[in-house]
Amino acid sequence: MPSKIIFERFLWFHNRVKAGLYPNARVLAEKFEVCRKTAQRDIEFIRDRLNAPLVYVSDRRGYEYEDKTYELPGLWINEDELGALLIASRLASTIPDRSLKSSLKAFLQQIVTIHSIKSPFTLDELGEKISVKNIEYARVDETIFQMVVDALFLQKALEIDYFSPHKDEDSRRVIFPLHLLQYMGSWHVIAHCTLRGELRDFALSRIRRLTPFQYSLPPRIATGSVKDFIRKNFGILSSDASITVCLKFATEVAAWISEQIWHADQVQDIRPDGSLCLTFPAADLREVKREVLRFGSQVEVLAPLDLRNEVKNEIRKMAGVYGEENNSKPDKPGRRQGAIRETS
Repeated sequence: MPSKIIFERFLWFHNRVKAGLYPNARVLAEKFEVCRKTAQRDIEFIRDRLNAPLVYVSDRRGYEYEDKTYELPGLWINEDELGALLIASRLASTIPDRSLKSSLKAFLQQIVTIHSIKSPFTLDELGEKISVKNIEYARVDETIFQMVVDALFLQKALEIDYFSPHKDEDSRRVIFPLHLLQYMGSWHVIAHCTLRGELRDFALSRIRRLTPFQYSLPPRIATGSVKDFIRKNFGILSSDASITVCLKFATEVAAWISEQIWHADQVQDIRPDGSLCLTFPAADLREVKREVLRFGSQVEVLAPLDLRNEVKNEIRKMAGVYGEENNSKPDKPGRRQGAIRETS
């Protein structure tokens, strides 16, 4: 029987109880033309699975609520929407806030309970079907995450002590959180920085201390521009200026790269020899440089010249590190211990 019809019975019974009419299994069965056992199972489900404070009043031969303020869960979604919600809840496992995740789990379990009358399903089982795995992400202190989220939604400012590993320096500044971003498994807050007077990206893992601060956001800051700030260039590093990057990938990896989106405005060009040229805007070459080195000899920097020279210099340094091993024979592909073969 469709779940919506079952829920209709729940809702009718609930409204009768709230009205003080003391309904029972007999009147529920007669109203919806179901057997008495089915009606009784509905009542037990409302009591045991939906946590309704139902009690049977003998002299009235019907049910009432011990807590008169109780209401049935009012959310109704279809099966496709439920599936999407469950997947979204699994993605939320990366949130470094146990209390928030516990509240979300309890809420979703209540929804799942309503939709699983015939075959009960728990969120614990979801972990056996869907997983999230991140690597090289930065650990975030739970209290810092909670305070940033509170400031974001309450539109409050924060005073933070922030460490920048690129400059190897600490700074104290007041920020106004505008947007929370998860990038490659790590959490960032995009905020108006009063020290710089502009939008800045702060990695939550680099915030050493933070406290609420009484500060009003200048009216000239448009929060609607935050997504443009995030999406303007490749990667997480940003600036007002954009640099056009062009990378040429070898034939061996061209098909793989053609499946990837590095930037919304990227341009892919397949060459006659099977190689692929990928062009996209970047604000800072450091992150692009790391990606280039990751692909080794299978990628060549065509532009800009500064990036090409930086990569060449880094290769020279690497040659110095590995120079003593030049005479050793490389392992044959696929023969290393623990090698993993891609599934076709």
